[in-house]
Amino acid sequence: MMPGSKRFIAGCLVMAVLVCGGCKSEKNNGPRTKPAVPVTVTQAMEKEVPVQLKAIGTVEAFATVALKSQISGQIARVHFEEGSEVEKGDLLISIDPEPFLATLGQYKADLARNQAQEKYAREQAARYEGLVKEGIVAQDQYDLLRSNAESLAAAMASDRAAIRSAEIQLSYCSIRSPISGRTGTLDLHPGNLVKANDLSIVTIHQICPINVVFSIPEKRLAEVKTAMAEGELKIEAMIPDEPGHTETGTLSFMDNAVNSETGTIKIKGVFANAAKKLWPGRFIDVVMTLASLKNAVTVPANAVQTGQQGQFVYIVKPDKTVEVRPVTVGPSMEEEIVIESGLASGETIVVDGQLRLVPGAVIEAKNPSGQGEQKP
Repeated sequence: MMPGSKRFIAGCLVMAVLVCGGCKSEKNNGPRTKPAVPVTVTQAMEKEVPVQLKAIGTVEAFATVALKSQISGQIARVHFEEGSEVEKGDLLISIDPEPFLATLGQYKADLARNQAQEKYAREQAARYEGLVKEGIVAQDQYDLLRSNAESLAAAMASDRAAIRSAEIQLSYCSIRSPISGRTGTLDLHPGNLVKANDLSIVTIHQICPINVVFSIPEKRLAEVKTAMAEGELKIEAMIPDEPGHTETGTLSFMDNAVNSETGTIKIKGVFANAAKKLWPGRFIDVVMTLASLKNAVTVPANAVQTGQQGQFVYIVKPDKTVEVRPVTVGPSMEEEIVIESGLASGETIVVDGQLRLVPGAVIEAKNPSGQGEQKP
């Protein structure tokens, strides 16, 4: 036999041994199994759940007054500091009173003169009345004196009205705060001339109490009206720069019409704001609790998935496999959601890792903290 033929036969024998060995190994190992899918699981819980309506609101002053002068004159003095708290009736601005004092003095002098003349005319008319009866003087002379006395009496009435008007004008020299609140920027300083009802001198905001204004969808209007009929409706305002701190107020106003352009209705809540955490112009999150669901089944919101047939959750069975369970969801709060149907309290569900799951898949369950294995 040729040397080349020997090498060919030896190679064939080696290949045959390898093929037979591979077949034997595959026969011994059997079909491959898919590895368990690591997922995070938890149990559906039964609890009392508040039905809430959340929105973004704007803080508004309870009352705002742009303080203006009711007379024309020169600002003589300012009695407050910018940004300070003032009470209703506090003196804030003084207008130079001298021109108004002079006018008042003139009217008082006119009254005194007319009073003296009226007294003399009245006495003269009284004397002439007797002389007319005796036929000593003509009736025309008596009538003239009596008319003069009556004219002077009318002039006195006009003087008194002028004096009262001058006193009112003088009182306007002292500008007082019509509300309790906080002052803003002083726009006109001492020495400036002001005109009646012209420029604002300072703006005052009443912030205790204070309003929060927000809008709700018209589809929630029926719920809100039902809650209002049952009693006072509470509103919570979240302070943006103070996590965990809330202010509690009550619903004080609902607009009388739905905005046809936005499909929303305006709501206003009033807050005591004793700590002055709420400030006009700020945007804040508000929560209005409308009702409470008792014995509601809840799951983490990320447990609910959405497919072609609707929303579902993965249920973990005792053999550590999963099945798809269609569910009907209800209201949500924070990171939880209410399951209205399709799930019972105590059932184990997958809350993380669903992307790698298919019905019947084997899972390796971990608790929500990601530590350790949890038995379904």
